[in-house]
Amino acid sequence: MTDWHARKKVGDQHEHRVARELEDRGWTVQFCGQGTYPAAIQQALSRTDSHLRQFPDLIAARGTDVITIDAKTRMPSLRTGRYAISRKCLNAGLQFLGTYAPIPLYYVFGQMSVLTPAEIMHYGSTGFRSPDGSYYLVNSHLAHRFDDVFGAPASLMTA
Repeated sequence: MTDWHARKKVGDQHEHRVARELEDRGWTVQFCGQGTYPAAIQQALSRTDSHLRQFPDLIAARGTDVITIDAKTRMPSLRTGRYAISRKCLNAGLQFLGTYAPIPLYYVFGQMSVLTPAEIMHYGSTGFRSPDGSYYLVNSHLAHRFDDVFGAPASLMTA
């Protein structure tokens, strides 16, 4: 899937799935980040190295808790069982945490598993280098279950 529009469609579907799953657990969810900007802004931003390109996809609140989510869908590698997170993405996530503490940032992967930027730094090893930059590789077995991080769906809690 090399076409940007095809990748974006898959990414948008994953973001909406994550939002629905959070809402099922009592979170109020708002889309944010690059995907919410008009096309002209997205295109201009794509030509920069700004960390604004890596801003979280979702912000959510439940009671007094506020969280942010960066939805990562095309992972893990089916051959290696590892997640590949770009160095640029991780650096932006760490900068986000430093700027907006104490609001946490979570990466939610396609199988609805979860890691934090700190866990990626701790567990990850610098992996392959592509023309787009280097990546941290993290064993997918180290990720947390979605329910363990964000709670069980309300339908399961009332049953």
